[in-house]
Amino acid sequence: MNRIRPIRSAAALATGVAAALILAACSGGTPSAASPTPTSTPLSGTVTVLAAASLTETFDRLASGFETAHPGVTVRASYGGSGALAQQIVQGAPVDVFASAADAPMATVTKAGLATAPTEFATNVLELVVPPGNPAGVRSLADLAKPGVATILCDVSVPCGSAAQTLLQKAGVTVKPVSLEQDVKQVLAKVELGEADAGLVYVTDAKSAGGKVGTVSVPEAAQVVNDYPIAVLSNAPNPIAARAFEAYVLGPVGRAALQKAGFGAAP
Repeated sequence: MNRIRPIRSAAALATGVAAALILAACSGGTPSAASPTPTSTPLSGTVTVLAAASLTETFDRLASGFETAHPGVTVRASYGGSGALAQQIVQGAPVDVFASAADAPMATVTKAGLATAPTEFATNVLELVVPPGNPAGVRSLADLAKPGVATILCDVSVPCGSAAQTLLQKAGVTVKPVSLEQDVKQVLAKVELGEADAGLVYVTDAKSAGGKVGTVSVPEAAQVVNDYPIAVLSNAPNPIAARAFEAYVLGPVGRAALQKAGFGAAP
């Protein structure tokens, strides 16, 4: 796996931000726009977050918790395929924080000079989901190649699709999907509706669906791990609150929420 190693670990960054808060409170200094430093002044304004679709439930909970901790702040989160979100940022969308489901979309943003030092904060792997009752009798990846088994995958242009392609190639399974979707939630929704016999989604999405789908373990998925990086944008409209939200995600509350949702720890 090609992984972008973070300049700082999640724990180190969270600790650094906390230290900056204490230092700023003691010094009373005013942060510059180019290098925002949190202060003791209550946070305010809107924090605009673009995040991978697989982070929807977890980031919604974290956004609510952050707003409770900082009553003057509103977190406005939008979700979708990481590649499409990266393109929105490159095209000038006013965004404070970007959280991707893979390194490549984040690299699109950093190479454009719009973010620096992304930090990997979670990992995820794929799992098969099937409609309740598993009417097609799918028991393994190999079953996806059987005649008559309708499979839905993410498009290869988004992380869940790229991971699915790699996984299937490693397993030596050839699949002709009936549909290619733009994010993992669309795959999950179609399987829930019975529009396919199986779909490859992240384990976290399968968990969030509860009894709406059945699951089939994919041991081979351990070989294809998606790393999730997060970064505050260089031109963030609300940089101080954005860095505080990033620290919240990277801190103990964020780590606990991610673990509960089924995400793996950052490498």
